[in-house]
Amino acid sequence: MEDLIQHLALGFGVAFSLQNLAYAFFGCLLGTMIGVLPGLGPLTAIAMLLPATYALPPVAALIMLAGIYYGAQYGGSTTAILVNLPGEVSSIVTALDGYQIARKGRAGHALAAAAIGSFFAGCIGTLVLAAFAAPLTKLAFLFGPSEYFALMVFGLIGAVVLASGSLLKAIAMIVLGLLIGIVGTDAISGSTRYTFDLPELADGISFIAIAMGFFGYGEIIQNLSRHEEKRELLTRKVSGLFPGWGEIKRMFPAVCRGTTLGSILGILPGGGAVLSSFASYSIEKKIKLRPDEVPLGQGNIRGVAAPESANNAGSQSSFIPMLTLGIPANPVMALMVGAMMIHNIQPGPQVMTGNPELFWGLIASMWIGNAMLLVLNLPLVGVWVKLLTVPYRWLFPAIVLFCAIGVYATSNSVWDVWMIGLFGILGYVFIKLGAETAPLMLGLILGPMMEENLRRALLLSRGDWGIFAQRPISAGLLIAAALLLVIVLAPGFRKRREEAFAED
Repeated sequence: MEDLIQHLALGFGVAFSLQNLAYAFFGCLLGTMIGVLPGLGPLTAIAMLLPATYALPPVAALIMLAGIYYGAQYGGSTTAILVNLPGEVSSIVTALDGYQIARKGRAGHALAAAAIGSFFAGCIGTLVLAAFAAPLTKLAFLFGPSEYFALMVFGLIGAVVLASGSLLKAIAMIVLGLLIGIVGTDAISGSTRYTFDLPELADGISFIAIAMGFFGYGEIIQNLSRHEEKRELLTRKVSGLFPGWGEIKRMFPAVCRGTTLGSILGILPGGGAVLSSFASYSIEKKIKLRPDEVPLGQGNIRGVAAPESANNAGSQSSFIPMLTLGIPANPVMALMVGAMMIHNIQPGPQVMTGNPELFWGLIASMWIGNAMLLVLNLPLVGVWVKLLTVPYRWLFPAIVLFCAIGVYATSNSVWDVWMIGLFGILGYVFIKLGAETAPLMLGLILGPMMEENLRRALLLSRGDWGIFAQRPISAGLLIAAALLLVIVLAPGFRKRREEAFAED
């Protein structure tokens, strides 16, 4: 406990510097704006800003990117409640009850429930991160190549379980990500693979180009393919931001349940905010209603507080495997890994011991960021709603331009700009096919690491595959992965999985 207090004191000393406070505020502000605007998200924003982090100190860069991530979780709830238009996928559930509350003239109550629940969950999620970071880092030092390989296999199977939509499509997307990841030069033998004699592919396909293409250009093409629709705005003034004591009493247990669930699911690969909010809402629907409560879906305050708490706790706890093990729990964390590598920082347990200012400074900045977001989201509701009136014909050219500039600045290569366009078209095709791209991104980032650790393990054992069974941790993880795979293929699980992701 004493060590934790000392570490947090170091972290707050780093986070409270004027420069880091400024970047934390900028990240939270931009993240909220991104969350409010439908069709965009933290992944797009972070992918666009990743090249800009070259010029920043490592701590400031990660603090800003983290602020964008959890700021977008806050911002997505504002338009979900006010205009039934979720800015973020994880805010879809919030819209079910939040918009009904707003239609009854109590929009302020719903906004306050979302903000308070998010603030509480964000703080608890950060506390979980701080408390479990050191023990997990000690555990991580027990990991060798075979253990890392087994962990990544387990993570990819977990991503299949937690991906929304068809299981077959999720598996196909992971396999495609693994295949894209092996394009380029083999790190061990030095030979090129699947480059088709194109020198531009010798270093592999740019991760930033793929992320911008799928999550930036793909969404733009999808939005442009739709007819322009009129957006419904609340014309009445948002007032009465503080809920009554009766609503607070109903809110508090829901916030605690959502926070607990989000803190656990956020750690799992592929889980994070989206599954946390859906699962939390499903639990609230199963809880018996009080005599004075309306059913969920008709304007129940628990239907706002629980999923908002869950998605923010999930976004905070998803930093745990990234910081302690170097394993990204979701595509946003994969981009955070990329940001660390840009600054020559190898993600994993050595970050905590070799760069404690970055590790604890980032954790401390999350508490500060959550307080900033509470201030941003309640008084400035009118400003965020005004952003919805920006015509999309002005918005999308700016996104296209900044994506192209960002990827060109990374490599000074026109090839990568063309790659964005190609993967943008592919992203649109995947959207039309109903195939989620998040498993592909996880396969892409974990694939090369899996291959490297597999080959290192076999080199150390002189080709003996038994090394994976002889080491207890790797054997346990592979057994868990096999059991998870059996559960995934069971017919009964598929039905329950579909019910978990159902919106109604």
